[in-house]
Amino acid sequence: MGLFRRRKRTGAVGRERIAERADLDHLENFVRTRRGVEAYLEPRTTVTETTVILIADDGEWTRRRVGGPEAARRFAHQLAIPIYDVGLMGYPQRMRDYNERRKRRPELF
Repeated sequence: MGLFRRRKRTGAVGRERIAERADLDHLENFVRTRRGVEAYLEPRTTVTETTVILIADDGEWTRRRVGGPEAARRFAHQLAIPIYDVGLMGYPQRMRDYNERRKRRPELF
């Protein structure tokens, strides 16, 4: 009967999406239009590829995929912004504060 057998994945399921030029353009624009931006490297997981989260001095943030840890470091170096490893440093408090402000007053964002 086979009700509890695992199904094989089809070709479309489980494909990894790598960084695209639009992702990098978005990150570059974020750096150009915000003050005090720092990059935080997020490791690859079973769900997503390596990502970079950029956090401005007011806590506003954005996240996009990158081509791997070395690509993220090159990106940060080219834009002259510091890059940190989330696994070692964690996320800054200003990001959590920003998220809390957005939750309390969504009409301002």
